Amino acid sequence: MKTCMPERIVAQPSKHRIEKKLREKFSPSSLSIIDESNLHVGHSGARPGGETHFRVKMVSNFFEGMSRIDKQRAVHQVLESELKERVHALSLELTAD
Repeated sequence: MKTCMPERIVAQPSKHRIEKKLREKFSPSSLSIIDESNLHVGHSGARPGGETHFRVKMVSNFFEGMSRIDKQRAVHQVLESELKERVHALSLELTAD
């Protein structure tokens, strides 16, 4: 008799989730996501395994005519769950095409 094992859900790494969400919402012409967690070992918010501190460089038409703070708010809104769960720090360099 076979035992039915519950399906195991594997969480997608933060970097991949961030990339997917940013590409879907902003359709960037350029996107770079750098995990800088190794630079913050021992600091507040750092966790074993990293993926807590990221630098995002993104160029998108979406940002045309937006202020710096509005660009950042738009990104923070899209990444709300990541910022609540694991990501402690997010450095943003956002520009329009």
